[in-house]
Amino acid sequence: MEVLTSVLVTPERGVEGDCRGIIKPGGKGKRQVSLMERADWDAVMAELGRQVPWWERRANLLVDGLDLPQTPGQLIRVGPVLLTVTAECDPCIRMEAVAAGLEAALTPDWRGGALARVLEGGTITVGDRITIEEP
Repeated sequence: MEVLTSVLVTPERGVEGDCRGIIKPGGKGKRQVSLMERADWDAVMAELGRQVPWWERRANLLVDGLDLPQTPGQLIRVGPVLLTVTAECDPCIRMEAVAAGLEAALTPDWRGGALARVLEGGTITVGDRITIEEP
């Protein structure tokens, strides 16, 4: 994992440098971008009595001050980038290697985050405005 202050996000490749964002022939781009709420991560860490860096979740973007939509088709704008929510980002067994109980703690109420497809690309920079848009 690499923590960046800005990154290019495109409809063809998702987050630059993350192979999961590339749309394969016949694919739908369901996992181009993964987003997680800081409040959810902080709550999980408090429950587990741990202090693990958020990037251990392996999410592309950590958002602060916004309740991520939990409905596929909802639109999220991050700076110039427009995303559409495709699904919940279910935590995997790999989370148990990070901290015991982490997979279960991330499971309820989309705490593991949301997956999205890129509709409009651009460069996202830390501190960019993030908003929910009308579909």
